[in-house]
Amino acid sequence: MHVLVTGAGGFIGAALAERLQSAPLAPGAPLRLTLVDRVGPRAACAPGVHWHVGSFADRALFEALEDHPPDCIFHLASVPGSLAEREPALGVQANLLDTVALCEGLARPVRAGRAPVPRLVFASSVAVYGTLGTQAVDEGQWPQPALSYGVHKWMVELLVADYSRRGDIDGCSLRLPGIVARPPAETGHGSAFMSQIFHALHARRAYTCPVSAQATAWWMSLECCLDNLVHAARLPPEGMSAERCWQPPVLRASVQEVVQAIAHAVDADPAEWIRYAPDTSIETLFGRQPALHTPRAEAAGFQSDGSLQSLVTRVLGGRQGDGSAK
Repeated sequence: MHVLVTGAGGFIGAALAERLQSAPLAPGAPLRLTLVDRVGPRAACAPGVHWHVGSFADRALFEALEDHPPDCIFHLASVPGSLAEREPALGVQANLLDTVALCEGLARPVRAGRAPVPRLVFASSVAVYGTLGTQAVDEGQWPQPALSYGVHKWMVELLVADYSRRGDIDGCSLRLPGIVARPPAETGHGSAFMSQIFHALHARRAYTCPVSAQATAWWMSLECCLDNLVHAARLPPEGMSAERCWQPPVLRASVQEVVQAIAHAVDADPAEWIRYAPDTSIETLFGRQPALHTPRAEAAGFQSDGSLQSLVTRVLGGRQGDGSAK
């Protein structure tokens, strides 16, 4: 089985590449893994693992895929929200135009009868919803993105659905929430505070949080995120809706609740290390998320972390808690 991962050098991509090698999508079948990122591998590749250093829209990549068409693609690469706002041309190119090129590159051999229709799992974002009110929402919530990043993600969701309708790919999109805990050095994410509180308390380092203690967010551990991505890759086509889009269940909690849970786990006094200096724009976009109901996704087998204790245990007990993954 040939699996392609874009953004394979990033936080989620690197962890997914490891997961796929230890637990293949098709157990017992030989695995060919193509990893794509602008930054190359840090170590020698294992047998069956191939790197393409560059853009996922490179012609050279598509030429290589002509000989080895992928059975499944995890499209994770993107320019994150804050960076896309500062550099709009970069955001449009990487998040939108290059993804059009990727879909076309995957579709050409299918249309020519040289490759089977591949499953594409697109990492979308809850940023498509924009600013939400205080009332609970469900998975049918209509997108009203407040950032270019959210606009890009929504447009690609529609693109994935349209290419799937045409039979060029068998795609689905997952609207992911804040995944924790991203490495401390990562920039460009407006929701970075969600990860920084883990690092600060674990290291007993002072941190000023840009949202209030009462701010509410949607949380998911890296481990849970990988479970949902892999589950999406295995869903039967007949289980897909016309929108080809899923909102996985999330864990909703206030920053204060998460801080308290982390502090309990690491035996730290949160008052000593965490200060709050709310930034209205950041809190409006990332700290006022209401209750979210996802019965359709849950019935399809998608899951949340379940509890704060489970979330914190997974983060602090896993590789994502130490900042070793990017």
